[in-house]
Amino acid sequence: MLQREIDVEAATDIAKFEEQLARYLSGELAEDVFRVFRLNNGIYGQRQGGHSQMVRIKAPYGSITAEQLDMMAHISETFSRGWGHITTRQNIQFHFIDLERIPEVMRLLASVGMTTREACGDTVRNVMACHLAGACPFEAFDVSPWAEAAFQHFLRHPFAQRLPRKFKINFSGCETDCGQAMFNDVGVVAAVRTLDDGTLEQGFRVFIAGGLGANPHPALILEEFTAKEDLLPTIESVLRVFEQTGNRDNKLRARLKWVVDELGIDEVRRRVLSTRKFLLASSSWPGGIPEIVQKLGDAPAGLASGVTPTPIGQGTPVALRGTKPYERWVDANVVRGVAKGTVSAMAYARLGDITTDQFRALASITRELGLEVRLTNRQNIAFRGLTEAQLPTLYARLEAIAMAEPGAELARDVVACPGADTCNLAVTQSRGLADAIGTALEEAGLAEVGGVRTNISGCTNSCGQHHAVDIGFFGAERRANGQSAPGYQMLLGGYVGQEKMEFGQKALRLPARNAPEATVRVVRQFSEQRQAGEDFRGWIERAGGVKTIADTLRDLDFFPTPDEAPEFYVDFGETGPYVAEIGDSECAT
Repeated sequence: MLQREIDVEAATDIAKFEEQLARYLSGELAEDVFRVFRLNNGIYGQRQGGHSQMVRIKAPYGSITAEQLDMMAHISETFSRGWGHITTRQNIQFHFIDLERIPEVMRLLASVGMTTREACGDTVRNVMACHLAGACPFEAFDVSPWAEAAFQHFLRHPFAQRLPRKFKINFSGCETDCGQAMFNDVGVVAAVRTLDDGTLEQGFRVFIAGGLGANPHPALILEEFTAKEDLLPTIESVLRVFEQTGNRDNKLRARLKWVVDELGIDEVRRRVLSTRKFLLASSSWPGGIPEIVQKLGDAPAGLASGVTPTPIGQGTPVALRGTKPYERWVDANVVRGVAKGTVSAMAYARLGDITTDQFRALASITRELGLEVRLTNRQNIAFRGLTEAQLPTLYARLEAIAMAEPGAELARDVVACPGADTCNLAVTQSRGLADAIGTALEEAGLAEVGGVRTNISGCTNSCGQHHAVDIGFFGAERRANGQSAPGYQMLLGGYVGQEKMEFGQKALRLPARNAPEATVRVVRQFSEQRQAGEDFRGWIERAGGVKTIADTLRDLDFFPTPDEAPEFYVDFGETGPYVAEIGDSECAT
């Protein structure tokens, strides 16, 4: 296993973790103090209790190298259960790692330039961006180096270590918003404006105070246009205002969205812009064009002449015209239209899971074809920098590791949080439901319907981003025939794009066992009734709205008795009777 010398800051972090771990294990350090310290270092407790830990690894803007993929294989094989999980925030998580072995894992990660620091806790979380940033035919310019600059600036930032609550930053390269800027604390969208003299200026539209969870809020525009040299000072100013005004007494109302509810957006804007004006006096002032942006450049990928660019974004009307497996994969998973003369292609990771062997194979593919890799917020892998001639080779390599199904923007690409498998807050097995929905769609011949997204969370906290997609579910305990049973709330019509955020509307509650059939019925109706080019929200409106669609599913909100159908009282993947067990929150999202 190739390893490099660990940088000084990472080595210091790891040494401190070892020291505090030893104090905790000896009983010298209190549980609640160590818990906060552990979370700020990206180490999250599991519902199994004891010393089983989840390790969350940051992949800023989804970027990951072949060397790092090899390390993921080593960690999954040596320390975890033989596979890792891509999150909806472009992290990689491993579960069931012994607490005593965490420093060893940290050193291995640091040796390939990766960190767990601030991947959990009340900190600035992993900085996200479009997985095609720098390789998208529609982008205003490449936001990747800007996301890297934000990651570098806020990692270990003194104002970001003990915030009132977590703080999330997302970048998108254009208003299509594949990076999902519109439901984050700071959402940054690349933009271009025309000046009075007719010249064009690149910059950003910055949105603030968005969030999901049990009470979703759309992000709101901070100012009409933010100059490039003002971007990092603007984000830091938002962070400082949040640090000063966030609710430290009530975690349930501590996010930036609640500050806006309390003070009003006009007052929050005033404070942010006032802070930015005087930030020059701060030792942490990050103004000007960041050095990493100057080094890497941020030129857009551009649009290739004579090539029709592949549609991108939620609601993309994917059409599988080919009859052969390779042709269908190209139709669904390949993005064309980049002036740099390259194409991009997606590898499909079912449920966001990657095995040890798959990690190693992905690293090998990356080296063999000389590619760039990004993790996507739909838990897949994006290969960038391909030539047309390399596509058959890539497909063959992916087919050999069961990652070549046409999945991008198709109904089979169901997203789920870890759920009650490992999370303290989840009340249902969301991964089990995702698997059951995928199977039901395959059996119904609907898995390759394009332009419909399904996301699942095991509770109301929306780690699975159920609010933001066409079909969403969140887990809830149900009572039926005198017993507890696993259930879900179904939502319809969520959408993020075009600088808009539409949250899914509640349709109806369902027994967990009937949620796959409900999904099949909705996808079938959409497939049969939609007009040419019509997206899911457009179809719902034309069909009479969410209530009308829900009325066609009312018969599914029914629990047979335990004697008639005992499976209704057992969650997916479980063998015993359902019990809604909720542990102490450790801020898993």
